[in-house]
Amino acid sequence: MSARPTAPRASLPVTPPDTALVRRARKVNRILAETYPDAHCELDFDDPFQLLVVTVLSAQTTDRRVNAVRPTLFAVYPDPTAMAGASREHLEQIIGPLGFFRAKTESLLKLSQALVERYDGQVPGRLDDLVTLPGVGRKTANVVLGNAFDVPGITVDTHFGRLVRRLGWTEETDPVKVEHAIGALFPRRDWTPLSHHLIWHGRRRCHAKKPACGACPVARLCPSFGAGPTDPIEAEKLVTTQGPA
Repeated sequence: MSARPTAPRASLPVTPPDTALVRRARKVNRILAETYPDAHCELDFDDPFQLLVVTVLSAQTTDRRVNAVRPTLFAVYPDPTAMAGASREHLEQIIGPLGFFRAKTESLLKLSQALVERYDGQVPGRLDDLVTLPGVGRKTANVVLGNAFDVPGITVDTHFGRLVRRLGWTEETDPVKVEHAIGALFPRRDWTPLSHHLIWHGRRRCHAKKPACGACPVARLCPSFGAGPTDPIEAEKLVTTQGPA
């Protein structure tokens, strides 16, 4: 039987975060919430198992590509029992367009088998259980907790990590340390929406190579302003309405 969903345990920093930093970070989040009122997980899913699988598949590819193969995948393998007994060749054929399909197929087979054998085919709702599953790390676990179980979690993907460093919220690069450092700046209830706001901002404006600084709603609060074009007209051309294809 699956465990009752609980919030992930986070280690508290040795010293409390600077009050001015907390205020600035929370103001940025409020502005981003107004800028992206529809921010949400961009992976399509109908249940915790689907979200777990598509999050594993999203590594090294885009959400839109994963969403494109999702209907075919779950029409044939709708639950852990079905996927655990899947043909390796057939799975590889379905997820082939996503890249790294052999490794991802191996992860899906082992993941599904573990769910059947250890959790009666149910996705557990605790971080400590999720991270024991094959192919599941803290990032994937927090995506599932926050979006399938409504358990607050911080998703430290490449966009999130890049933005919190650009914003001067932390200098940490290790994802776990980033998670703990940023978690200390915000109340637990804000963790999941904060993740969505930063990821959306990273995909649409604060790009890795050429951020749209001149069209950024939090420019005056960002110590990295000027990393990209500051002219509003030039910057606006870099703004996208959705994540990469």
